[in-house]
Amino acid sequence: MQQAADSLGVTLQIHEIQTADDLPAAFDAGAKERAEGLIVTAESIFVVQRARLSELAARYRLPAMYPYTIQVADAGGLMAYDVDYPDLERRAATYVDRILKGTKPSDLPVQQPTKFALVINLKTAKSLGLTISESFLLRADQLIE
Repeated sequence: MQQAADSLGVTLQIHEIQTADDLPAAFDAGAKERAEGLIVTAESIFVVQRARLSELAARYRLPAMYPYTIQVADAGGLMAYDVDYPDLERRAATYVDRILKGTKPSDLPVQQPTKFALVINLKTAKSLGLTISESFLLRADQLIE
């Protein structure tokens, strides 16, 4: 992330979160450092605390990008770019079929996701006073209104 931030001329502020109790202090520190956005990483604490995280992002008026669509669809986050789970499930089913027909699991290649989903919550964008370009909205797989 630091390399990407450097290449874009963006200052990256990293706040370590060990427990849910660390969240308010991290947002306070971000406010003092004049954070302009939030990138949520894929640790399980952020999925479990998704409602609180979205509430804090809204309170501090921070547009946030999440790794899982549930954090947007279920908890009111702004946007997420996630793997397409139905596609993964279909592909997993073909592996189950092959294993049941005698293929050793160790003989099956490791596969990476090939389809992804961009979800944008327009209600959250509006509450943050954000205007999202039409071209970006057209790329979205799901818009929450």
